[in-house]
Amino acid sequence: MVDFKQLANLPSVDYLLKHPDLKERVKESPNVWKETIRHLLENIRNSFVSNELVNLPTEEEIIHMILNEKKDTDDFSLKRVINATGTIVHTNLGRSLLSSRVKEQLETSAFSYSNLEYNLEKGERGSRYQHLEKIIQKLTGAEDVVVVNNNAAAVMLALSTLIPNKEVVISRGELVEIGGSFRIPEVIELSGGMIKEVGTTNKTHLKDYEKVITEETGAIMKVHTSNYRVIGFTESPEITELAELAHSHDIPLINDLGSGLLIDMQQFGLPYEPTIKESLDQGCDVVMFSGDKLLGGPQVGVIVGKKEFIEPMKKNQLLRALRVDKLTLSALEATLSLYLEPEVAVQEIPTLQMISKSYEECLEEAKSFEEKLSSTKWPIQIKREAGKSQVGGGSYPEYQLSTELVGISSDDLSTTQLEEKLRKNDLPIITRVKNNCVWFDVRTIREGEMEEIMQQLTHIFQ
Repeated sequence: MVDFKQLANLPSVDYLLKHPDLKERVKESPNVWKETIRHLLENIRNSFVSNELVNLPTEEEIIHMILNEKKDTDDFSLKRVINATGTIVHTNLGRSLLSSRVKEQLETSAFSYSNLEYNLEKGERGSRYQHLEKIIQKLTGAEDVVVVNNNAAAVMLALSTLIPNKEVVISRGELVEIGGSFRIPEVIELSGGMIKEVGTTNKTHLKDYEKVITEETGAIMKVHTSNYRVIGFTESPEITELAELAHSHDIPLINDLGSGLLIDMQQFGLPYEPTIKESLDQGCDVVMFSGDKLLGGPQVGVIVGKKEFIEPMKKNQLLRALRVDKLTLSALEATLSLYLEPEVAVQEIPTLQMISKSYEECLEEAKSFEEKLSSTKWPIQIKREAGKSQVGGGSYPEYQLSTELVGISSDDLSTTQLEEKLRKNDLPIITRVKNNCVWFDVRTIREGEMEEIMQQLTHIFQ
């Protein structure tokens, strides 16, 4: 039986707004605080009436509840986390980190007017893509460029412009599915093209392409299978051969590279992957790639190639729905500018920094972390062992990078409880869990973050 008389003991909204612990805070945004308190008191009443609460909270407890609820309201949902998983291009954690040069450029372009679509030299309206043309030409040799919000959009824009109601010749082994269940065949069909499959999953010959080219053929399309590998009994034509075949029939060769590369990653011990410049030099007319994977920039789909094919894309009405804003263009231009000096790009682009970090560097960082943990009197057990990191983002799926892991477990907390406490901190720390231990991969822990991890662990164990 609910004792409704107890509800009269609940403090009023006005009383709480004037409470000594809240009075000064309320002055910042009185209406927001008033609504927060009103909502909280209503929840308490409903919980008490429905017998979810046996006793009403004390005044002190209510004040504490108000402060917590206001903090939750003030916190942004999208927030910074520490990535201790070892997956560099982590799809769930925002993929590639942007360089400090991007931050500087965004501060300029975001908080002032800019010449986004204004040609300063001619004093007239210009194209937003003019800011990327020169740098793309220098880095890749492409004649022109257009940028959309992701690589799936790039494929859709290119095909809807170049081959509406035409056939796209593509190998069966390249009809891939990318992240979020987006499939190349469905993207092609949505763009108005018709798929003409050739070859088999593991083998496609040049003659397979030759056989199916007719007046209904709009293009040959190559999709680089960056997110999986078929190994063993395989074969496919060289890009140069496909380019020669396409051009002999006056149709373009379109190449979806997926994860765009501007530098050779073999220098970091990774397997060979084609660069954007190589693909264009080999005869591709249009090349598409992502900006937020191996390139280490913002999430975009970049289309580069010959002006005769790119220019019509800029006039396609679909571009209005797919185009990117000034902040994304600024971030991309700043990222690309770093590649003018490849050594600088490796030093300043976080994705490249983490990929190029040697095992010896990881080992030293792990030892340092282990020493810091060992110097505490926390109720924890510490382990350190060699492990493997991933590039992530669907890139180099068959290859892993050597790293060093530091693991902790505790008698006071289960592994599940410790992982959850780290994940739900004010500064969330995302870790690995295996063998009843929480593991930190130092490859993806950024400079200064080790100290922050120690601070969060201090809150947990003290």
